[in-house]
Amino acid sequence: MNLEEIRQEIEEFITDSAEELEQFRQKYLSKKGTLSQFFDQLRTLTADDRKEFGQKINTLKNNALQKFEQLKTEIENRCVGQTSDIDLTAPANVAQMGARHPVSVVKKQICDVFAKIGFTIAQGPEIEDDWHNFEALNFAPDHPARDMQDTFFIDTEPDIALRTHTSSIQVRIMEQNQPPIRVVCPGRVFRNETITARSHCIFHQIEGLYIDKNVSFADMKQTLLYFAQQMFGSHIRIRLRPSYFPFTEPSAEMDISCDICKGEGCVLCKKSGWVEILGCGMVDPNVLSNCGIDPNIYSGFAFGMGIERITQQLYKTKDIRLFFENDVRFLQQFAAI
Repeated sequence: MNLEEIRQEIEEFITDSAEELEQFRQKYLSKKGTLSQFFDQLRTLTADDRKEFGQKINTLKNNALQKFEQLKTEIENRCVGQTSDIDLTAPANVAQMGARHPVSVVKKQICDVFAKIGFTIAQGPEIEDDWHNFEALNFAPDHPARDMQDTFFIDTEPDIALRTHTSSIQVRIMEQNQPPIRVVCPGRVFRNETITARSHCIFHQIEGLYIDKNVSFADMKQTLLYFAQQMFGSHIRIRLRPSYFPFTEPSAEMDISCDICKGEGCVLCKKSGWVEILGCGMVDPNVLSNCGIDPNIYSGFAFGMGIERITQQLYKTKDIRLFFENDVRFLQQFAAI
């Protein structure tokens, strides 16, 4: 068979069978095919004849390859159109959108509220040394918070622990900056507590710090009232109760009117109609001195709140454990947020 006969065969070949098309490929395009045998003859030709003969063979090979690809595409398209197990009337499989975790949603909302009045966001390490977690914050060496019942210490490093509050970030900010300072510090914290509907050994906090000249307790109260009403609504009331924290003096606990029971009493508010959401107070002068800030010139206030507690109030959730169980049925309720 000469090249002209092969050319005619290739041009005239047509099929709708995948098996016949594969036979065509093997006959003309495989290593043992007809065209490959013609390439073997090139060694016996002169240089001029070899060039001309080689071009003809290459042309035939390209024609055969184009014919193969063309018929292959036609057969594949025909097969798709004839597939019987595809129901074109069936609804599409729409991928479900994920949802941000409610704690992450509320954390952002809180930060946004304080950002409106000039607070910036600061972060720090979750594993802290004793100085930043306790000593700089005016914790006495025998303070109960240093006890193993409250704190997760690192066994190999007795002065290293998982941070029990994000106040350690405030210490780092004060060490590195001079007033005015206005920051909020969100983050995960760890305490060795019994897990119940109201408490967990892992939770999230946001602590705030404002230091400048002539900062007063009234400034703190007005700031926290603004926060509470921005988060929960203008109808929310607050109350401040005297308390004690090593790093603030005077100190207070802030409650808001319970938005779940509307003051009638429920499990979350312990039947009191009020829910404690944060601790606050004026920064102790010793803390300012420890961080290199002159307490005779500057004053300030600090506050700290659990994000889960705020989230419970916003979404009327009575069990804090729901935020840690990764129950998809629970989390999907926040997909539209």
